[in-house]
Order: sequence, then structure tokens, then C-alpha cells
Amino acid sequence: MVIATELCALSEYRIYPGNGKLMIRRDGKPLWLGSSKAHSLTLQRKKAAKLVWTQAWRRLHKKGLTETAAKKRTRRVNKVQRAVVGATLEDIRKKATEKSSVRSAQREAALKEVKGRKTAAKGKSGGRKAAPKGSTFQKVPKHMGGKGKRGGTQR
Repeated sequence: MVIATELCALSEYRIYPGNGKLMIRRDGKPLWLGSSKAHSLTLQRKKAAKLVWTQAWRRLHKKGLTETAAKKRTRRVNKVQRAVVGATLEDIRKKATEKSSVRSAQREAALKEVKGRKTAAKGKSGGRKAAPKGSTFQKVPKHMGGKGKRGGTQR
């Protein structure tokens, strides 16, 4: 046997026959209210979403959804290799597959070339050296008196 039930306008709980009150709003809309508590809060114009015990609040704060709906599965991201500005995809793959000993030999050769360039540049500049530490400049002590930020006294 099916029993015709109404839903409370505030709490959204079921109202069985013989319970609750029917309130007609000024605009003519009928409101079923399940309890005197719901009736009182509706007259005070309280929002259902701000009352913790109502279904509106529970829906707003995502309470009790775990048993009704299964959680969404996240898709795994597939990695795709792309060519970089300086190198094509084939060059990148070739470097990844070659042995580390080959790469280290190439690296050392490149370092030797850079060092050779540096020594050649030093020879061209004429062998001028930087001034030795503490040569012509002397450190001048700061003036300790006077009216500064800290308000020192003058004599």
C-alpha cells in the first residue's frame, strides 16, 4: 500500500498524513511544514541552508553523498614526447638510447674546447691583472654623533 506523503518546505523531511501544517503564503503558494519548529523558523524567514539539520544544508555541504553515488574515476594522463626548438624528436630519442660513457666523452671534449677559448681570450687581453685587495681605498668610519634617525645628541 502506497501512502501519499508531502515534503516539508523547510527541512525536506517526509510528512505523513495527519501530521504537519499547511500554510498558504501571500502569493498563494501552499507550504507544507512538518513540525512546529519548521513553522516557527519559516515565519522568522530563516534560510534552510543555514540550519544544520535541514536537507538543504546537508546538500550544500556535501554530506551523505558517499553511499548514493560512487566516486568519479580520474583519467590517467598519457605522456607524449614532442620535439624541442633546438632538437627534433629523433635526436632526443637517439640521445636517450646512447650509453652514458659516450655522452660523458662528448661532454669532456666540449669542456676542453671552452677552456681553450678562455685561455685564448686571456692571452689577447694583454695579461692585465686586477688590483690587489686593499690597495688604494681606505675605509672611512661613519660619523657617530649628529641628529640621525636614532636621535643622537650633538655636543
